[in-house]
Amino acid sequence: MEVSNHARKRKAIDPGHNSPPSFPPAYRGSDGYDPNTVDLSLLEAMENSSHNPPVEAVDLKTLKKLVLSFERRLRDNIAARLKYVENPEKFADSEVDLHDDLQKLKVLAGAPELYPDLVASNTVSSIVNLLSHENADIANDVVQLLQDLTDGDAVEDNDESARVLIDALVENNVLELLVQNMNRLSEADPDEATAIYATLTVIENLVEVKPAVAEMVCERTKLLRWLLVKIKVREFEGIKQYASEILAILLQNSTANQKRLGQMNGVDALLEGVAMYKSKDPKNPDEEEMLENLFDSLCCLLMPLENKERFVNAEGVELMIIIMKQKKYAYGSAIRALDFAMTNYPPACERFLDVMGLKTAFAAFMGKIPLNKRIKRERYKEELEERVISLIASLFAGILRGSRRDRLLSKFVENEYEKIDRLMELYMRYSDRVRLAAERLDQLELDDLELDEDEKYNRKLESGLYSLQLVAVILGHIWCSEHSGMKARIELLLKQQKLSKSDVKEILQEYHDNIGDVEGAEEKERGQARIQLFISAM
Repeated sequence: MEVSNHARKRKAIDPGHNSPPSFPPAYRGSDGYDPNTVDLSLLEAMENSSHNPPVEAVDLKTLKKLVLSFERRLRDNIAARLKYVENPEKFADSEVDLHDDLQKLKVLAGAPELYPDLVASNTVSSIVNLLSHENADIANDVVQLLQDLTDGDAVEDNDESARVLIDALVENNVLELLVQNMNRLSEADPDEATAIYATLTVIENLVEVKPAVAEMVCERTKLLRWLLVKIKVREFEGIKQYASEILAILLQNSTANQKRLGQMNGVDALLEGVAMYKSKDPKNPDEEEMLENLFDSLCCLLMPLENKERFVNAEGVELMIIIMKQKKYAYGSAIRALDFAMTNYPPACERFLDVMGLKTAFAAFMGKIPLNKRIKRERYKEELEERVISLIASLFAGILRGSRRDRLLSKFVENEYEKIDRLMELYMRYSDRVRLAAERLDQLELDDLELDEDEKYNRKLESGLYSLQLVAVILGHIWCSEHSGMKARIELLLKQQKLSKSDVKEILQEYHDNIGDVEGAEEKERGQARIQLFISAM
């Protein structure tokens, strides 16, 4: 199940502060260095050192020259700090020199093909270890350097070289040191806030090139805990927004991270975050993006069964219904969260009926979807329609008998079977789309473009086949209810469209043959048995 089409990769980071100076701020290390005692000529030298150096071709010779200079500056700084422990002013010059050389190394971002040579020089460990430098500004210089070296524009056409560098960074504990350094920073300081953003960007870049980093960073560090703290801040701020984005990225394709965050009361934290918008809209596009990120994270979190249980126990179903009733910006996201919560989890379906969710869901099913002018996505209404179809299919799969089942079925009887009419309208619309997609695929094959069966099936799913299959499943549930009035209505509408039950059975059979693993082999087997029952009964 897809979480979101929302594009997450951020090209530029704006911490919401004025641009920081291009030279390091006064040192704030733990060594007692007082910035007020710095010689003005020293500050002037630092400022001048930040000016961009002349552009020169970067080759292996340049790399070796930069590396040798950096290693020398690093040795000098270590020696000066050991020699003048009680006299910080005397090692300030060595720190300015070290800063300069870290800035010079940024030129390597323009030659990512040299990254394997950088790794071979054994300099990566020296760079990474500076993240724990007593002078936080030196550590943040390293963060900025890593941001440049791992930037998407730098590594885009050099995947193999990028992987070599990132493997070396990870082997040298870059994840642990990045998060440790970030924990000593405060977003109240503009320069440190910039360093926090840069740290998150580095982690995002690492995951982009090496997806396994998403689980590594959560397993080895306390990043998840840090992100939860940030998203629980009540007021909107830039770091909260980026924290929500990173959280969604870490959860997207990792069951381990989803379970780990669930054990950390992540469901409660995310419900608390989205609850702020149950009766109000975000104030600007950045806040809208943050809210979508929070819902993306919540939907990811609702994939493991144990988190669905936590969601129900935390009254998440009730909150989503309240959000839907308020018809604010989060309306569609609430439907999406309910869809994830109720998929293959009957207790969520039962809670949904018990708290009177049917009226709200079927209003959306009938097309009464509030359109928020601030939501510009072209397919917004269509996406919600597909979600509601999935939600109702989950209700039928989760509530198989008893008074709740009767209440669900009765919705299709009221108002002279208007919801069956709507169901058949959707059936025809998606059926036409799938037919046109199949014709296009046939034409592609005539044009000598070879497509295997899996690729053709996936193309049809993208064109609406999955929603068509779910509509057919709902029709199967209704047919097996043995309600003569509803069966007669289905047959009448099929006949009007020059179709028969055989057409529906074909869709069901294709679904049966391709149904994927949901919660494992047992759930798949139950689903196939249910579909086979519909096929036999119709």
